[in-house]
Amino acid sequence: MDTFNVNAYTPLETTEICSRVGTKKANMRVDKIFISAAIAGCYLAFSSSVCLVINTSPWVRYPSYTTLAALHRRISVWKMLMHWVLTFFGNLAGSLFIVGVIIGYGGVLDDKLYRDEAIKFADKKAYTPMWHQIFLRAIGANWLVCVACWLAFQARDVAGKIAGIWWPVFAFVALGLDHVVANMYFIPMAIFLGSPHITVSYYIWKSMIPALLGNILGGGLFVAVVHWYLVCISRPWLSLIRSLAYANNWKGSHRDFRADPDQRATLQG
Repeated sequence: MDTFNVNAYTPLETTEICSRVGTKKANMRVDKIFISAAIAGCYLAFSSSVCLVINTSPWVRYPSYTTLAALHRRISVWKMLMHWVLTFFGNLAGSLFIVGVIIGYGGVLDDKLYRDEAIKFADKKAYTPMWHQIFLRAIGANWLVCVACWLAFQARDVAGKIAGIWWPVFAFVALGLDHVVANMYFIPMAIFLGSPHITVSYYIWKSMIPALLGNILGGGLFVAVVHWYLVCISRPWLSLIRSLAYANNWKGSHRDFRADPDQRATLQG
């Protein structure tokens, strides 16, 4: 009888891949981290413009892989936090550039219908819900976003990655959850267009802070920490083996574990 073959990494292998990615990202040069995050913010803002016109919401991943890398002791907590700060402000810079220069002064949303819809959408995101509601929605948002990224790493081919990403993204969009980086376009755009309810200080306190804290909890705790606990905590010696192998042989490369039977056997314990 033929066996059913799933072309995917095991949970343990996926945990290792995500940890390496987090380590690689955290060890990038500061300027490259910031510029990369700014470009990501630009891309997200462009997609958010389209989503606003068709009345849907986008998604974006948050740098939660560094949490896993820190749990594996490949990077320090300080380096993890520094990476978070750089990517956060890089995303903000990229989003604000698109808001102010391309979309704002470019007159993309000057039509009254689009202007009203942008302000109305921002009100639903920042003005109508209470602080704790935004916080709780943000937990769910980044939980789903990071699950999507996790499944993308677990798949070994493009079709599998697309299929893995689709369902968590669909749930995130359908539920209308809050992601701090997605809101970096929607809320400032409404402020630029003259929202009567939302100011910069109101946006920071009522939307940015609760969404940021919720996103950190959703991605860091419910994805990174949970997977690390389920996969690694029962075998404490694996962390040491991974750290030594990473430092001496792998050098943070993201290569196919199954190509090397010895390394695969080590990972599977």
